Amino acid sequence: MSVNPDRWRILFVILAAECMDLLDGTVVNVAAPTIHRSLHASSTALQWIIGGYALALAVGLLTGGRLGDLFGRRRMFLVGVVGFTAASAACGLAPNTGMLVAARLVQGLAGAMMIPQGLGVIREVFPPDELPKAFGLFGPVMGSAALVGPIIGGALVSLNLLGDAWRPVFLVNVPLGLLATGAAMKYLPRNGRRHVQSLDLAGAVLAAVASLAIVYPLIQGRALGWPTWTYAAMGASVLLFAALGFHLRRRQQRGRDPLVEPSIFSHRGYTAGTLVLMLYFGGMIGSVLAITLFLQLGEGFSAIHAGLMLAPFAFGTALGAPVAAAVMQRLPGRVLIQAGGAISLLGNVALALILGTTDNVSTLGLVPPLLVNGVGMGLFIVPVFDTIIAAVSDAETGSASGVLNAIQQLGGAIGVAVLGTIFFAALEHEGFAAALRHTIWWDAAGLALMLLLTPLLPSRARSEAAPESTSAPQASDPVPEKVLAG
Repeated sequence: MSVNPDRWRILFVILAAECMDLLDGTVVNVAAPTIHRSLHASSTALQWIIGGYALALAVGLLTGGRLGDLFGRRRMFLVGVVGFTAASAACGLAPNTGMLVAARLVQGLAGAMMIPQGLGVIREVFPPDELPKAFGLFGPVMGSAALVGPIIGGALVSLNLLGDAWRPVFLVNVPLGLLATGAAMKYLPRNGRRHVQSLDLAGAVLAAVASLAIVYPLIQGRALGWPTWTYAAMGASVLLFAALGFHLRRRQQRGRDPLVEPSIFSHRGYTAGTLVLMLYFGGMIGSVLAITLFLQLGEGFSAIHAGLMLAPFAFGTALGAPVAAAVMQRLPGRVLIQAGGAISLLGNVALALILGTTDNVSTLGLVPPLLVNGVGMGLFIVPVFDTIIAAVSDAETGSASGVLNAIQQLGGAIGVAVLGTIFFAALEHEGFAAALRHTIWWDAAGLALMLLLTPLLPSRARSEAAPESTSAPQASDPVPEKVLAG
């Protein structure tokens, strides 16, 4: 088989698109307080601006991967990157919060078209002996993007380039997106091979409605006084997810391609792993939003100061991740996950105690707990996807990986909804420091529950576990996107 001569250029294009998506999440967190002041956005609107993107990305990821299998990865990657660029422009030009939220939802859906295709293309253009090196670049590049993202966001807001400080945070994606589009048209291979024969549209709709039924009332409930329908909607989401499981099994029995392989949820370790992933990333993304609001609105920090304050968290992640990668050959993946979760819990407890002892938190006082929390995350993210995937068979790894990506994003949306609601509810009565303290304690409670679930995970990562099946993974199997920051 001939090797694609442009494969490293293709990798650069895909990494650029991945960074555009990751930077968008990190810089918007820093810009949230400025959006609040500029557009007079309500607390509920802020939750939708942050969480709506993650929700749209989550519900679109499964369908996005299937669309690439059905219509071609190059075509869907271009649809995604063009859509992401256009939605970014719409965000930057939005005249009000309603338009901004709508554009963020479109941006999330476009990201869901873009991200799975890039990972699949890498599997197709690189020979097996070069794949580890290609995927090995994802960690450092994503880590660097996570480290500089808050700083870039703070700098763009502080420069106030267009007279409305938050708009460049979105508009900066436009030239990046145009460059990515041109490079993708030139270098991405044309491949007409179809990996599936049909799209499970009913499954996609069920997954989207079930996810919306839990996130929407969580965000809207506090502002509306928690009417009866909010509880009914959350209860209905459970029934809708059950209906989705039934639909997937029926579709598979009829010999048609399901949205995901339903058998992945029959593995106890995998099901527990989805909960572990949701609790960890939901708490992390929700608490980062609360910390950003506290720093800028409560403590009066500038945007660039707040961005720099998040750097110890990303720096800690950059320290912990290579340590985890180095010791994975000697320590089981589950042990590293537990260590990372415990260290993150320790960082949260320390931060909550600091917030409880003073009304004015100094910059230096926040650095140690944020650094500790970041180290815990670095230890956690390296083994977690590969360890959870070890619970399924080789033939199930594609669906299992795609679902984990979606679960990570859905967890982020739920985390913003739940912890954002806790933060704003406490803020109404007790002030910023108390609101953040309550939020961090609830995040700590989620980490404690996560640690209780970790004994159900497979002991070792898939790369070290004995395979359950002799069938080789498909070349189109997606690889989990290990996002380092929300």
